[in-house]
Order: sequence, then structure tokens, then C-alpha cells
Amino acid sequence: MAVKGIDHCTILAADLAATRDFYVDVLGLTEGARPPFDFPGHWLYCGDHPVVHLVGGERARGAATGSAAVDHIAFAAADIDAVRAHLQALGLDFDERKSPRLGQHQLFLRDPNGIRIELNFPLA
Repeated sequence: MAVKGIDHCTILAADLAATRDFYVDVLGLTEGARPPFDFPGHWLYCGDHPVVHLVGGERARGAATGSAAVDHIAFAAADIDAVRAHLQALGLDFDERKSPRLGQHQLFLRDPNGIRIELNFPLA
């Protein structure tokens, strides 16, 4: 069986609300159904699939931040010009890289926990 794409990632979020807002407002994920766990959290969806699981409260207390917790999360994306303009309008810092070897144009930014986010766009 071959891997077909990212299923989900789980992030221990010291600031649960800011982390949810980042993934919803910046990356356009939507909050959706989540099982009734006995700890706070959110499931964020891309279409019909929950791709980011956020965990807060006691389970996230003392959690590592940045790449100590997660190296990066990569998402396939479209319309680099619109995304670049959106990030700039929000005042977010990001790095940009072209990788002809991979056939990708990439944007890198960080979420409120310091986790690196990689957005991959096909080279034009």
C-alpha cells in the first residue's frame, strides 16, 4: 500500500484558541466534528477530512514548542499569488523557495506554537 497523502497531525497547543484561529483564518481549514474526549481540543478539516487535531488543557501543559514538537506540516496549495497576498495582508512573516527539482514553489511560515508550516504549489 502506498501513502496517498497526509492523514492528520496532532499538535499540543499551549494557546488553543490562537492555534485554532491560525489554522482557520490563515490556512482556511474549517472546524468540525470531534469525538467527545475528556480534554479540550479542536478538529480542523480540509474538505471532509480532519487533518489537524489540536489538543489543549492539561495534556498540552509543558508541551514542547516549535520543531521540538513537530518538525513541519506540509499542505498542498493552489494560487500562490493569492496566498502570498493573504499572508502579507495579515502581516505574517514567511520565507519563499523554489524547488525545480521537486517541481514546487514553497512558502514557509510558523503557527503560534512555532511549528513550521510548508505550503507547496506547483511551479508554473
